[in-house]
Amino acid sequence: MKEIKDLVVGMELEGIVTNVANFGAFVDIGVHQDGLVHVSQLADRFVDDPKKVVKVGQIVKVRVLEVNEALKRISLTMKSAGRPPKPAGREKRAAPPEKKPASIQDLMNRFNKPKN
Repeated sequence: MKEIKDLVVGMELEGIVTNVANFGAFVDIGVHQDGLVHVSQLADRFVDDPKKVVKVGQIVKVRVLEVNEALKRISLTMKSAGRPPKPAGREKRAAPPEKKPASIQDLMNRFNKPKN
């Protein structure tokens, strides 16, 4: 593989970590542009410091997430392929079932209910 245009989303490759930053790791995958593994894509678990997971010169297995030829950006992941992605942010709760609006008569009956 020689060109960024040869990359396909989902493709699994081996690469060499060329730089590690607070936001992730750059990986040489054999094209003219290094790909970025964002800190959130370094492992199946939470990673607070990329330097605890990868080191410059380390050989890693990555999967292509996104290719933007115009900006020459390659997004990669090191997460396991079989795991479903976690939703971003907090999980949304299911909306409560919709209630039929009460009629005026129902409201008046509830309000005027005799107290025991």
